[in-house]
Amino acid sequence: MSRYHILVPVDFSELSGSALQTAVKMAGLFEGKITPIHVMVPVTEIDEPFAAHIRYDFDKMQQDALARLNEVAGESVPAELLEPGKVIFGNPAQSIVEEARGADLVIMGSHGRTGFSRIMLGSVAEKVLRMSPVPVMVVKSDSDVDNFADILVTTDFSENAKAAYPLALAIAKKTNAKLELLHVLSYGQLDRDETDQLVEDLREERLRIIKGEVFHEVGARVTTRLITSEASPHEAIAEYVSRNPCHLLIMSTVGRTGLNYLMLGSTTANVVRHVPHAVLSVRPPKPA
Repeated sequence: MSRYHILVPVDFSELSGSALQTAVKMAGLFEGKITPIHVMVPVTEIDEPFAAHIRYDFDKMQQDALARLNEVAGESVPAELLEPGKVIFGNPAQSIVEEARGADLVIMGSHGRTGFSRIMLGSVAEKVLRMSPVPVMVVKSDSDVDNFADILVTTDFSENAKAAYPLALAIAKKTNAKLELLHVLSYGQLDRDETDQLVEDLREERLRIIKGEVFHEVGARVTTRLITSEASPHEAIAEYVSRNPCHLLIMSTVGRTGLNYLMLGSTTANVVRHVPHAVLSVRPPKPA
């Protein structure tokens, strides 16, 4: 990974500023360029009785939004890192995902809405998280990324989990970060026929193997951690990082959609909702 094209959705909120500032840090690490985009919802999608009876100058609206976008981006991003901004009419999440096909990374803000309001209204960040073809970093207003000096990487030992390893390693090498490899052993999901200690020993050994095989280039800066919990993985992760803050949490996501997603969610999306830290989600490639 020698150069990154970073896409940053901007809605002109304070969170957009945080995303742009984080993008500057990533661009500095990987000699990247940053493209800010703003998505305008078409008037036909605004649920107001009077909307259909008003004439709009769409060209002027787009020009005004583009001027504001370039101004806001220019306040956070050095000129040598900044590409011309883009203003698009469309569904926000779908438009961002479509633009992401030409990028290497998406960095965006999220308010972390939870509960019934999230199910009814959804979250643009969550939709992008599960649909984006490229990695997505979600930042909150209180995310402290520093220089990504402390990185937490989660694994469930699946093939999907492996997708997050190369990017975690690349960032750790660039920043000389301390990297912790974390696995949650959720006894609520286990068959208790095996002894608890045997299962724990096997999982700890697998962590050590990954440390040696994948992250050996980082050397002594890599540690491993096994958490045993009766809670779900995302609850255990959220509890752990509340006591052990990090600058960046890196996970893989399967990209579940539809009814399964609404009913079950995903560990990554649930973690994004419940932790204040920046979360970098890497979606595994689709099977050939």
